[in-house]
Amino acid sequence: MACRFAMLASVMPSEFSAAQVAAIAALAQLELESAEVELFARQLGDFLGYANEVLAIDTTGVAPTAYVSTGQESDRPDEVRPSLDREAALGNAPDPALEAGLFKVPRVIG
Repeated sequence: MACRFAMLASVMPSEFSAAQVAAIAALAQLELESAEVELFARQLGDFLGYANEVLAIDTTGVAPTAYVSTGQESDRPDEVRPSLDREAALGNAPDPALEAGLFKVPRVIG
């Protein structure tokens, strides 16, 4: 586990080139103007610079935490409990597939 944290705590480059931003935009299928590429390169560099400042903070003696908050009284054990009947759950669906136990929805991707 210590190796993993040491790897995460290494200093990141704090500059983004226009070519790197253009490559990321191409992967995300975004069309950017050259002014936007320059702006995003500067903003990403600023963000990584701040991340490097955070990494530089000495946390020696600070116990690692796995959770932001501790268990609360409102937490309940995960147990199987009765739920809605399948037909009741799908009863108001505009196009239910009762035999499959699912809602049919219009295709939204590709």
